[in-house]
Amino acid sequence: MLLDHDPARAFMPYPPVDVPSAVTGPLAGLSFAVKDLFDVAGYPTSAGSPQMLAMSGVKTRTAPIVRRLLDSGARFVGKTITDELAFSMSGKNAHFGTPVNGGAPDRIPGGSSSGSAAAVSNGLCDFALGTDTGGSVRAPASHCGLFGIRPTHGRVSLENCHDLAPSFDTCGYFAREGAVFRRVGEVLLGADPGPLPSQPRVLLARDAFGLVESTVQSALAPAIRRIETVLGESQEVEVATEGFTALYWAMRYIQAREAWIVDGPMIERLKPPLGPGVADRFEFARAVTDRQVAEAQGIRSVFRERFKALLGSDGILVLPTMPDIAPLLTDSDEALNDYRNKALNLQCLSVLSGLPQVSLPLARKDGAPLGLSLLGPAGSDSSLVALAARIAEG
Repeated sequence: MLLDHDPARAFMPYPPVDVPSAVTGPLAGLSFAVKDLFDVAGYPTSAGSPQMLAMSGVKTRTAPIVRRLLDSGARFVGKTITDELAFSMSGKNAHFGTPVNGGAPDRIPGGSSSGSAAAVSNGLCDFALGTDTGGSVRAPASHCGLFGIRPTHGRVSLENCHDLAPSFDTCGYFAREGAVFRRVGEVLLGADPGPLPSQPRVLLARDAFGLVESTVQSALAPAIRRIETVLGESQEVEVATEGFTALYWAMRYIQAREAWIVDGPMIERLKPPLGPGVADRFEFARAVTDRQVAEAQGIRSVFRERFKALLGSDGILVLPTMPDIAPLLTDSDEALNDYRNKALNLQCLSVLSGLPQVSLPLARKDGAPLGLSLLGPAGSDSSLVALAARIAEG
């Protein structure tokens, strides 16, 4: 870490190594942090695991997407804690600790990009890179009161980044301010191949809102009105005609199989003491059958085509980012797992479809942040970021 102090406990305590950046560029004057899944020359890459850290060695090559930010003038300040092997949504790493949620310090930050969200929400840097496989940017963004994006799958390079589930993995980022969110997006995402119109069709995911408690719906209502003021009236739609349960299990089976392919050999060989929840998920992954994966892939294929047709080229879907505000740090592991399972019902739409989703920090409940999301067509990432900044400003 290149900062003098880390009150948020967001950063890995690596010896500081300077990482040069361009003196000028579109991101000059901004500082950023990098989730410890991405390689940065001069630093190891732990993937949130002591075993992976021991095997890592000091990297000699920087991930291309990190290099792009450096070449654009942004200043690197350190590598941030991630949940173990990125296979969690709580932000609690049994080995390296729990970063502090800058939006609600008595609550979990959300994972697995917990350190990146903590660094930004506590003002330790202007923006930070994270990854989102099953919700790992969107969840911390909602919990910590930040802008966050899960891009179109494949839009942003994950070269020199530790995988979790490659057909779901994406590289996203966090920012506190809409202007910074837009500025970073122009560099990280580039121009859209098919931009959204300035007044897109606004679709309200009725069945997704039906998954959250009435108190959450009430807390999000003013944010929905704000979106409609900027973009026009919304139309209610059903997005999960096959049922959220089917989509949930399709996502879980595919993610688990791919995670076991990536990390299973290391787990089998070294038998590391995995943290709570993470150990259970890898045990589940070990037992997933070929038949379960095949059925899940069939569900994903049908859902993707139908969901793509629903949005067309000009539609954006409004939905809750998470089922509620962040759970308390004192909540039990069982309660956190229940919350995670509820969250995956909301998170799976973007994951299975491969479409981009932005979480906006537009609401609060019981004094804690609560995000509202916009989900758009494939390749509309920069348009969504610009819309998010516009809505926040207006």
